[in-house]
Amino acid sequence: MLRAKALLTDPLTEWDRIARESDDPAFILTHYAALLAVIPSLFGFIGACLIGVIGKDGTVLRAPLVDGVFGAIFGYVTACAIVLVLALAVYVLAPLFGGRRGFDNAFKLAVYSFTPVWLCGIFLLLPGLHFLALLGFYGLYLLWLGTTRLTKVPEQMALTFAIAMAACAAALVYAAATAQHVIFGTPGF
Repeated sequence: MLRAKALLTDPLTEWDRIARESDDPAFILTHYAALLAVIPSLFGFIGACLIGVIGKDGTVLRAPLVDGVFGAIFGYVTACAIVLVLALAVYVLAPLFGGRRGFDNAFKLAVYSFTPVWLCGIFLLLPGLHFLALLGFYGLYLLWLGTTRLTKVPEQMALTFAIAMAACAAALVYAAATAQHVIFGTPGF
């Protein structure tokens, strides 16, 4: 997980390194995204089913274990699917912002800019810490920095492109979390 640390501490240097790499999307999905995407699912499961929340009457409320397991699996699968859909959006929309179309770089941009979102999944462990998941918005900054390096969107359009992609990502995360909550009764993503 040196890549995650480097993206958080020295993103400009790391984006330059990523731009030079020729890893295919399947490798990135299995060796990076699949590992980080488990964080919100695992900690969400533990927080919802094992720790629980304090109800209005002072009792501890926990999600049923079966619902929690299926909710965690659903959250994990949708976390991986979200970066794939986001990569498709980057691939399709980059030329509209003056950038180049290339799925490998679009996938790298989507996956690596999602790093803070997955890492903030740790805060699903305790209900009182859920608000700290907002730190995942650091991913918008990472997306902005990586845009010019991977999609070649011009600097003057990079922020607009990053905001558009972040809005797309937020909508996907919200839809997945809502679906998970409605179907399984567990906190989503």
